[in-house]
Amino acid sequence: MFDWMAWTTPVAVFFACIVAMLIGMTIWEIRSPTVERRGFLPIATTRGDRLFIGLLSAAYVNLLFVAVSEKLMEAMSLEEEPSIWISFALSMALLALIMRKG
Repeated sequence: MFDWMAWTTPVAVFFACIVAMLIGMTIWEIRSPTVERRGFLPIATTRGDRLFIGLLSAAYVNLLFVAVSEKLMEAMSLEEEPSIWISFALSMALLALIMRKG
């Protein structure tokens, strides 16, 4: 069923984090309804809006890293491509920034 996707450990951790965030946000929203606020994003957002924007941003960071990792390997004369854990950490940091300050 899932043969079409390369299920590596980083990919599984990434999707597990997304599921955990969705469950956590649902519980948080039920216990404490959100209020719109303005941060550095150009629109007033709720927690759910910031989560959605953050998840999209995290996905783009990971896609960008995959796109440039081979070029980084050549430019930096590395023996193998940089670890995908780097993009995972960057994307989670970006998501946390958007959730906190966005």
